[in-house]
Amino acid sequence: MGPRILVTGALGQIGTELVVALEAKHGRGSVIPTDVREAPNCRILDVMDAEGIISMVNDESVTDIYHLAALLSATGERNPELCWKINVEGLENIIAAAKANNCRIFAPSSIAVFGPDCPSIAPQVTPLNPSTVYGKTKVVCEQLVMTSEVDIRGLRYPGLISYKAPAGGGTTDYAVEIFHAALSDGHYTCFVREDTRLPMMYMDDAIRATLELMEVPTEKLGGARGGYNIAGCSFTVGELVASIERHLPEFTCTYEPDVRQKYADSWPNDIDDDVARMEWGWNPEFDLDGMVDAMFAGLQA
Repeated sequence: MGPRILVTGALGQIGTELVVALEAKHGRGSVIPTDVREAPNCRILDVMDAEGIISMVNDESVTDIYHLAALLSATGERNPELCWKINVEGLENIIAAAKANNCRIFAPSSIAVFGPDCPSIAPQVTPLNPSTVYGKTKVVCEQLVMTSEVDIRGLRYPGLISYKAPAGGGTTDYAVEIFHAALSDGHYTCFVREDTRLPMMYMDDAIRATLELMEVPTEKLGGARGGYNIAGCSFTVGELVASIERHLPEFTCTYEPDVRQKYADSWPNDIDDDVARMEWGWNPEFDLDGMVDAMFAGLQA
């Protein structure tokens, strides 16, 4: 028998595309998408329902859990108590079910674990002192991964860019919204400054990194498995606008920074992912222009 794969948060930005990739790899009947929202071909599962998780894992003979359910940075700061419950207690519930059924887990982390004291190019090992509640929950989750005695792996996702699903309430959402606004209005008002530089990644690279990491034998993974740094391409908003103008020369962007600017300023400009490259061969395929070209091709199709 092949794997039986449970996906939490399957209707989110990552889950929407990861489910498709998992079904293509293992067969549709092997993947069980779940979320708290109703949708066709997606079952209801709340990660705060510990008994419900254990019941589903038992009943479906689950072997692998891709745990994507979370509140992201911008949304999480508006409701910090709920952010903590869903992100930390939700993972604890998943780990408990995995322990009882000998499951493997993928539990993503984020560049939000880094704080203002992090070098501008974030190394794999550095003090993690995030300034956001979301970042703090991801630091705790990385610690849970390393102390749980379960085979759990994670990636510190940069800002993720995709045309197939809406962004999920994160600080880097501008890098998705800007494409929709460019095509519909020819203009975008950005909530961070023009010179804001952050690590980003096209979703195809993020999905591929996720699948590749889960294929690596456990013995090849080192102390970074709680949250491997992975880099895609880093750019300022101004550089993104310039790349978009290759497709839409009349496109304009203005800047009205809000509270999300503070979150962005606390994160590094770029990521050092040498550990992931060395331990399991990580290598991104999309640079800035390649990502912008792919976004326009997808949205215009």
